[in-house]
Amino acid sequence: MATENTSHFSASTLGETHEVFNQPAPLENYNAYDSDVALQHWMRAFNGDFAQDEVRQYGQHVGHELIEAGFLANQFKPEFHSHDRFGHRIDLVKFHPAYHQLMRTAIEAGLHSLPWTTDRFAENSLNSNAKGAHVARAAMEYMHNQADSGSGCPLTMTFAAVPAIKTTPGLAKDWLPRITARHYDERNIPWFEKQGVTIGMAMTEKQGGSDVRANTTSAQPIEANKTGPGEAYQLVGHKWFCSAPMCDAFLVLAKTEQGLSCFLLPRWRPDGSKNQLYVQRLKNKMGNISNASAEVEFRGAYAQMVGQEGRGVATIIEMVSMTRFDCMVGSSALMRAATAQALHHTGGRNVFGKNLHQQVLMQNVLADLAIESEAALAMSMRVGNALDNPADEQQHLFARVATAIGKYWICKRAPNHAYEAMECLGGVGYVEENIMPRIYREAPVNAIWEGSGNVQCLDVLRAMKKESKVIDAFLAELASASGLDNRFDKFLNNLKDDFVDVSTLEYRSRAIVEKLALGLQASVLLKNGNQFVAEGFIASRISGSLGLHESGLNYGTLPNGVDCKAIIERAQPQL
Repeated sequence: MATENTSHFSASTLGETHEVFNQPAPLENYNAYDSDVALQHWMRAFNGDFAQDEVRQYGQHVGHELIEAGFLANQFKPEFHSHDRFGHRIDLVKFHPAYHQLMRTAIEAGLHSLPWTTDRFAENSLNSNAKGAHVARAAMEYMHNQADSGSGCPLTMTFAAVPAIKTTPGLAKDWLPRITARHYDERNIPWFEKQGVTIGMAMTEKQGGSDVRANTTSAQPIEANKTGPGEAYQLVGHKWFCSAPMCDAFLVLAKTEQGLSCFLLPRWRPDGSKNQLYVQRLKNKMGNISNASAEVEFRGAYAQMVGQEGRGVATIIEMVSMTRFDCMVGSSALMRAATAQALHHTGGRNVFGKNLHQQVLMQNVLADLAIESEAALAMSMRVGNALDNPADEQQHLFARVATAIGKYWICKRAPNHAYEAMECLGGVGYVEENIMPRIYREAPVNAIWEGSGNVQCLDVLRAMKKESKVIDAFLAELASASGLDNRFDKFLNNLKDDFVDVSTLEYRSRAIVEKLALGLQASVLLKNGNQFVAEGFIASRISGSLGLHESGLNYGTLPNGVDCKAIIERAQPQL
């Protein structure tokens, strides 16, 4: 099971005190797709393999030059320049060239646009999703985030902006061809002078946080008799978090006379002058370093309304659904990166006379990490499969609630997973030359961004109350695996008891959503997954009295009977 990846340098030079041995070589110069058996499996399971050649090619980039680009983009933080040397206000954020390399490679591969542009299964792909395209794009995103997660933020927002902008035909005509173009242009020039653009978002304000209805930013029509979708407004207010401030335009929320509305606010006005968007400062974040996040003010900024006036939340909800899906994929990617590092490192280390992969307690830990990682990927790809089939009512309803459930669970599991994987590497995993500290710092952000854990749980309850078909569709998905495992059947039978006491649903919503997430992961693994991984998941997360692990709450507490060796061999990077 151990891999031969050990570096060895001779102490032949006079004066050297020791030889460096029993240290694994770094995990680099590999194909992130070809090396990942589980990713290949779930691509095929959910129809993403039509784009296998493109995904494999992207995996080559990730496993080679993008690894180094990720380190450089995080080592050299974005820098904010408020004025040029002559005193002109420029509000410019400058990035290391490695950041632009990451963005350019991703956009040229279609990571930001594949579901909106492929015509393999759709006559008009800007108005419908191609079968398997969301899954294929998720696979590329999954690999990209293993090299760098910060650049994934503007890529996600550019991708997710399409459904919102489609609601307004005039804007769609001008913007969508540039948004979906496989052309990256980092120049600080007006959007209409570019072939390709990127889109950011600015929703959160100081006083509201996730409660966007508490926003105070206001919007007034520039011409009193021209109001509504596509018309020009001027915005006054602030945003506490503006993600990726060098994007060409931002989707923002502001209040009009009819309520909270959605707007597209470009960095440049139609006459080619700088828009009245002012960056106050960049956030000094614990993670997500390569990506700039800013505090901004709008002082009469030009913007155009997206969707119907007063329906801003409804307009933006499709974008939020896509970004939440990407949070699932992004956190799954961090789990894979951490698992791969742990497996690769321990495969090249001998301790107490034998390789770490031959030590049964380490096998328990590594297999547990691998189960968690693949379960997160399988769940994400299943939701991607549902997004690929929006015309199917069952799939659409399922995706509505599965996205919130998946974002809550996967993003919550990522930080502790990263820590446990770091411990597998020991002290080497704790130093900044290793990628593990970056993964660990990155892990919490997806649980916070686009609605914290409580927001996701309340969203699930809101969907259940508003439309009973939503939870019915989700439970039907779980029930589709009935009869495949007696322990799972018992779990499902007990699940219905959680909905009896309606008066305490909100108080218990985290516990309920956790069980729904575990049920979905078990269902997908039983129906479509590897038998050893499915068995390990059921034995440790479903059959136990806690509903999580049968023997304990930490990783490395798999019960007897789980084939740890088979699970490790499946998850081991194939180099």
